[in-house]
Amino acid sequence: QLHYTVQEEQEHGTFVGNIAEDLGLDITKLSARRFQTAPNSRSPYLELNLETGVLYVNEKIDREQICKQSPSCLLHLEVFLENPLELFRVEIEVLDINDNPPSFPEPDLTVEISESATPGTRFPLESAFDPDVGTNSLRTYEITPNSYFSLDVQTQGDGNRFAELVLDKPLDREQQAVHRYVLTAVDGGQPQQRTGTALLTIRVLDSNDNVPAFEQPVYTVSLPENSPPGTLVLQLNATDPDEGQNGEVIYSFSSHISARARELFGIAPRTGRLEVSGELDYEESSVYQVYVQAKDLGPNAVPAHCKVLVRVLDANDNAPEISFSTVKEAVSEAAAPGTVVALFSVSDRDSEENGQVQCELLQGDAPFRLKSSFKNYYTIVTEGPLDREQPGGDAYTLTVVARDRGEPPLSTSKSIQVRVSDVNDNAPRFSQPVYQVYVSENNVPGAYIYAVSATDRDQGANAQLAYSILESQIQGMSVFTYVSINSENGFLYALRSFDYEQLKEFSFQVEARDAGEEPQPLAGNATVNIVVVDQNDNAPAIVSPLPGRNGTPAREALPRGAEPGYLVSRVAAVDADDGENARLTYSIVRGNEASLFRMDWRTGELRTARRVPAKRDPQRPYELVIEVRDHGQPPLSSTAAIQVVL
Repeated sequence: QLHYTVQEEQEHGTFVGNIAEDLGLDITKLSARRFQTAPNSRSPYLELNLETGVLYVNEKIDREQICKQSPSCLLHLEVFLENPLELFRVEIEVLDINDNPPSFPEPDLTVEISESATPGTRFPLESAFDPDVGTNSLRTYEITPNSYFSLDVQTQGDGNRFAELVLDKPLDREQQAVHRYVLTAVDGGQPQQRTGTALLTIRVLDSNDNVPAFEQPVYTVSLPENSPPGTLVLQLNATDPDEGQNGEVIYSFSSHISARARELFGIAPRTGRLEVSGELDYEESSVYQVYVQAKDLGPNAVPAHCKVLVRVLDANDNAPEISFSTVKEAVSEAAAPGTVVALFSVSDRDSEENGQVQCELLQGDAPFRLKSSFKNYYTIVTEGPLDREQPGGDAYTLTVVARDRGEPPLSTSKSIQVRVSDVNDNAPRFSQPVYQVYVSENNVPGAYIYAVSATDRDQGANAQLAYSILESQIQGMSVFTYVSINSENGFLYALRSFDYEQLKEFSFQVEARDAGEEPQPLAGNATVNIVVVDQNDNAPAIVSPLPGRNGTPAREALPRGAEPGYLVSRVAAVDADDGENARLTYSIVRGNEASLFRMDWRTGELRTARRVPAKRDPQRPYELVIEVRDHGQPPLSSTAAIQVVL
């Protein structure tokens, strides 16, 4: 905390102090750290240069206007810097100068005194007022030198001074009915005192033997603030032993009662009932001095005086006030515990326990806590790690409750919204770690074959994904000659027509990389297995028996005496396809009209079904056409001609 002093009435631009220098701050970094004053502490009288840290007078300061009669006049300024947050309290004491002379409420004062008054009798005089304080305030009173009267200057409980006129020798109305003197009020200013004067006129009256008397000279009463008008303060009673009008007492306020006390209190002239007539506010003043006089209705009446000291008791009628100086719009989810997100102050105009404030933070499970900075200032700081991706973790509503210790307690609450900004702390994740993709062979080059997808729990650029294929080799060639990927949506495309008979399956890895920069881009991988699905694109190939030269049918010999079931030949075929596309069936499609032969449809064995007819011309062979058919859809087939010679 810094403390500066400045005299009132200084011109605009008067130097008060260099806050940055006195705090040891680096002036070159003030702008970058957003050096500023707390909004609730700004004053029109002072201006802070945010670039140099110099505090100067902005407009003339009238101490009497700001602080009235308070012995201490302080202006407070809170300044803070960000990154990291630092808060400093600056106290500026406004020093009084002797710029106001004492003054009486009226230029002419009149006092009536009975000629029967005895020496030593005192008569209160109207007080002068000097708005200055300390040594510059009212110090004493003086009267024109004379032989009849002197002054006795007394000090009230609040430090104000008043004068009582003391009769030094008997008066004789017949000799001198009026006395006139100059009453002077003098302050204590240095090097030159200021004065104020009034003409004091003393009228000498014929005597009235007995003066009213109060039961005691000083009364002390305690009243709660906010007591409604009409509330009894005190029932005063002054007695006068005279008879008739000489003993009938009328009550009124003495001349030197303050103007504010006249507004707040009233007295019944006939009964002496002192009651509340205005609004008592402890925060305005905790004590009032009420001066009352009692005077009979007889001729040349001499008033009696008493003082009523009214102490105002504080009531808990002011709820605490919460004022936020700064609130961060967003806090990074990577912020370390203890990071400041808000700065606020609390105040309560009440006193003692009614003005003692406790604060609490209603945040549920949110990782924040209150931290007391210095008197009445608090910060809200992070208490643990933040995770924006957790449910409800992207923003928090924090409510500060300030509650005083009065009975019953009063409270105030204010809420702020704290948004959690994203950092790139989540790598993209594919919907599955391994993708099994089936692609029919003979596909069209450039055809779409599949779409991989990944998600990122971050937001913004941290969640913008770009897809790619990682370099690898397939049968000695780059994967980029086989497949490609759309970097924006993860669509996969075949770059060539796949042949099941050459490549049945292959694998490669895809990557999803986000566009985050803080702290760095993150990526996730997945494996894609491409399974080439066979198409029935290969007809069976007959490998046995083989045709003769020039494509002549294969020849097989059959003994004429062969028994039924004799193995004539075994037809063998292969199919480059797979599965049902390569499962083969054998049959005789032509040349077996006499049903001499039968074919095993599974093994391709050609056997005799019965004996060869005896009458068959041996020079005439059997011409058979054998078909081999696969089970593809649609099926493919091949035929072979076999010449069976007897």
